[in-house]
Amino acid sequence: MEHPSEPAAFTRRRALTVAGGVLAGAALAQATFPAFAAGAGSSDADAIVIGHGLAGLVATAELAAAGRKVLLLDQEPEAGLGGQAFWSFGGLFFVDSPEQRLMGIKDSQELAWQDWLGTAGFDRGITDPSGQDHWAHKWAEAYVDFASGEKHSWLAGLGMQWFPIVGWAERGGGLADGHGNSVPRFHVTWGTGPAVVEPFEKKVRAAVEDGKVTFRFRHRVDDLIVTNGAVTGVRGKVLEPSSAARGKPSSRKVVGDFELSAPVVIVTSGGIGANHDLVRQNWPARLGTPPKSMITGVPAHVDGRMLAITQKAGGRIVNPDRMWHYTEGLKNYDPIWPDHGIRILPGPSSMWFDATGKRFSSPDIPGYDTLHTLKSITDTGYDYSWFVTTQKIIAKEFALSGSEQNPDLTEKNVWKLLSRIWQTPEPIERFKEKGEDFVVATTLPELVAGMNKLTGDDLIDLAGLQRQIEARDREIANPYTKDAQVMGIRNALAYPGDTLSRTASAHRILDTGAGPLIAVRLNILTRKTLGGLQTDLSGRVLNASGKPINGLYAAGEVAGFGGGGVHGYRSLEGTFLGGCLFSGRAAGRAAAAATAD
Repeated sequence: MEHPSEPAAFTRRRALTVAGGVLAGAALAQATFPAFAAGAGSSDADAIVIGHGLAGLVATAELAAAGRKVLLLDQEPEAGLGGQAFWSFGGLFFVDSPEQRLMGIKDSQELAWQDWLGTAGFDRGITDPSGQDHWAHKWAEAYVDFASGEKHSWLAGLGMQWFPIVGWAERGGGLADGHGNSVPRFHVTWGTGPAVVEPFEKKVRAAVEDGKVTFRFRHRVDDLIVTNGAVTGVRGKVLEPSSAARGKPSSRKVVGDFELSAPVVIVTSGGIGANHDLVRQNWPARLGTPPKSMITGVPAHVDGRMLAITQKAGGRIVNPDRMWHYTEGLKNYDPIWPDHGIRILPGPSSMWFDATGKRFSSPDIPGYDTLHTLKSITDTGYDYSWFVTTQKIIAKEFALSGSEQNPDLTEKNVWKLLSRIWQTPEPIERFKEKGEDFVVATTLPELVAGMNKLTGDDLIDLAGLQRQIEARDREIANPYTKDAQVMGIRNALAYPGDTLSRTASAHRILDTGAGPLIAVRLNILTRKTLGGLQTDLSGRVLNASGKPINGLYAAGEVAGFGGGGVHGYRSLEGTFLGGCLFSGRAAGRAAAAATAD
C-alpha cells in the first residue's frame, strides 16, 4: 500500500534547489547586462508588473493576450514563481457550483451576498466616494456576482478541477444575517495551490517564448517613477543571483541598479504577513493586545515593502487595521521559511480551551469564527490555546493547510486520497510524532501533566479540565443538548460531505475506545492583509482625493484583494486565491485597454 512519504517531499524540495542553481546563471546574466537599453523618452515595455505571485501572473497573462509587451519583476528568484498561492490548499469560493449541486447543497447569489455582507461588516463610508469601504463594497458585490457566475466556467475552461466534496469553512457566529457561510462553499482544487498557479504560469511562459513577456527576477523595486502626476516606471536594485529553493529566504545583496519605463505599472506584491513588526504596528485594538509570540504562515519575502513605496507615489492605503490571522497554528517541525507555521483546518469536534484550561464558548468553536476566537485568545493574556481531542477525531477531522501537507491532493493521487478512509493521513501522524505542539497520553492525568510540561508552567488544573470534559461528554447521550458545539457536530453530520470526510461520529472525549487522548497547543499564525491600496473596479490606484493615479494599478493582497478591502473585517474563506484571480484579471484587462493604440 502506497503512503505519502518523507522521501517524496524531500525529492520535490531537492528538485527545486537544483533548479534554483541552474537558474542562478540566468539571473547572473540579467545582473551583468543593463536591464534596459531604450533611448530617452521611450518605454521599455507597454506595462510593468511588480510581483510574480498569482495576481501578477493573471494580470501579465491578460496583458500578453491583448498583445502588450510586459516586464514581470520580482525580488525573488525564478523558483518562487507563483508566490504564496503555490503553498496554498487551493481553496476557492464558488456559489451554486456543480460540486455543490452534486452534494445536495442549495446555494444562490442572494444567500452568498447576505453572508458576505454579514461577514464583512462594512461600516466606513460605503456611500461616500471618499470612504474607506466605498470601493471595497463595490468590489465585494462584483466578486460575489463573479463567484456566482463565470468564475467556475472560466477556471474549468483553463483545466482546473475540484474535489467533489465541498468544505464548510467559517460556519459563523450564530445569526442568519451575521458572520459565516450558511452552506458549504469551500472548493479544494484538484492539485491544490500549484494547480491554481499552473494555467497562468503556462500562459505567461508561452508569452515569454513569443517575446511578449520578459522576466526580471531578482529585481527589487524601491521607487515608482512619477512624471507630471503619472506613474511612468520603476527604479530599484538588482540582487545577486540566488539558488534558494521555493520559500527559502534569498540573499538581499545588491549587485546593480535598474530603471525601467512603461505607460502603466501594476503592483501585485502581496501583503505583510511575514513582517511581524508591521503586523503589530497595524494591529487593531478590537483584537486585543498584539501577541508577543506568533508563527508565520507565509515566506519571508512577504514583507509589505511595496505598500509604503506606492503610498509615497500618491497611492491611498485604506483599512490597514484589517487583517486575517489564524488561531490554530502549529510550529513546523521541518520549516521552509523562518518561524514557519502550518494551520490545522479543523472539523467541529475538538474541545477548545484557553491557556489556563477554561473552555471557550460559542462562537469560539473549531471552524466557526476565526477572528472572534482570536480576540478571545488575546483577551486571556496568552498567545496560545489548546485543543483537547482524540485519535478518532484527528483521524477524520484534522487537515493541514498547504500544498506540501496534502500530497494526495497536490499530486492528484487517488489511491493516497482514498487511504484517508482507513488511516490517519500521514502528514497528520508526522506532526503528531515530531511536532513540538502535540501531547499524547492514554489517561487524562497523563495528558494534563504533558500539557503543563510543554508550556513550562502549571496553568492546567486536572480537576477543572476533567469537570468540563465530563460535562460535555454527558451531552453526547442527550438528544436535547444545550451544548452549542454538540449541536454543531450534529448539524455537520447532517451534511453528507462532512459525514464522508470531515466529521467524526459523535463520541465522548474520555471514551477509551476513541483514544489515545491528544492535546494540541495552538499558536497564532500570521497570514493575510485585508486592507491595502484603494482601487476602483478597473484596478486603478486612487490617491487621497479619490482620483485615479494615471498609469498605476494594483491587484491581489496589496490591494486588499480589490478596492482596499473586499473582505471587510472578515473572510468567508476560499476567497483569497479568488481575489487574486479576479483583481488580477480586472487590472490586466484595464491596463491592456489603457495602452491600446
